[in-house]
Parts: sequence; C-alpha cells; structure tokens
Amino acid sequence: MIGLFKVKEKQREQAQNASRGGGASVKKQSAGELRLHKDISELNLPSSCAISFPNGKDDLMNFEVSIKPDDGYYHNGTFLFTFQVSPVYPHEAPKVKCKTKVYHPNIDLEGSVCLNILREDWKPVLNINTVIYGLFHLFTEPNSEDPLNHDAAQVLRDNPKLFETNVRRAMTGGYVGQTFFPRCI
Repeated sequence: MIGLFKVKEKQREQAQNASRGGGASVKKQSAGELRLHKDISELNLPSSCAISFPNGKDDLMNFEVSIKPDDGYYHNGTFLFTFQVSPVYPHEAPKVKCKTKVYHPNIDLEGSVCLNILREDWKPVLNINTVIYGLFHLFTEPNSEDPLNHDAAQVLRDNPKLFETNVRRAMTGGYVGQTFFPRCI
C-alpha cells in the first residue's frame, strides 16, 4: 500500500513541476493501472515463475510470465504467457495467451488458455498472483474435463501413459500426430 502512496505523491510533484513550467505533463493513471501496480508490487510467485516487462516498466499493462513446472507431466518445460490488462481491470479479467506451442488439454495450438478464473469465474477480488498460480496449476494438474485441445484431453482421460509420452515428445521438439511442437525443455 505504501508503494501506491509513493506513486500518487510522485504524480503530485510532477504535476506541480509541470504547472510551473518545469517539466512534461503527467499522464494520469487509470484505476486499473493503479490496481495492477499494487498487484505487481505484492506478487508472491513460486521460484519456478518469473515476470518480465518487454516494453519496459512504463507499460505495466502488458507483460510476460514464464512458468517452469517443477513437477508433473510438464516438468522442466518453460512456457511463456503474455498478459494484456484492460484499463478497467480488475472489473475485467486480463487477456492471457500462451506463446509457447504446447500439447495440453487446456491450451489450444493458437495459445488460448482455458482457465475458469479468466472467464466466468473472474471476480474483481482476484488478482494477477491468482491468475499466475492458476496457470501454474494447469501444468501440475491438467484438466481433461474442460478442454480446448479435445484430442489431448481424450488421450489424458483414456491413456495417461500415452499422454505422458506425447507431452515429452512435444516438449523435446517433435511431432504429435500431424502437429510439430518446437523444443521447450
């Protein structure tokens, strides 16, 4: 919370300097930007997750999260997600895409992610930390009951050993059926 007060205080100083002709005008932050700043300052990520800002720290509304599961089918793979956060956040869930092509029941080949808290179960009390933990959980416990990749979900349900083989083949850079997956391990 102290970080938010510092941001507001800095904005006030910059606005006063600008009104005196001592600097550039200050861009007013939206409520979504303020909330996102708070969420990011309070992140408590597992060591297997990292956040980065490819457009610099001035663009908090667009960032990337890498997840490297330390358990389960996707052990030691590295998966990159992009987050686009709306100015009306937290009243609207962030838009999340997986940039790493992955054989997964809850992530399609275009990178769309099926996670309930990004859709119908989103509530403004949820935050970025919750979303990242939700994504992390998809890799430790893939959900075949709510799939985007129906083929992967069926294999997971019907033949978990074959699913594990397919995941390893995809992660080491290979074909699963007719689809090629670049190496991510």
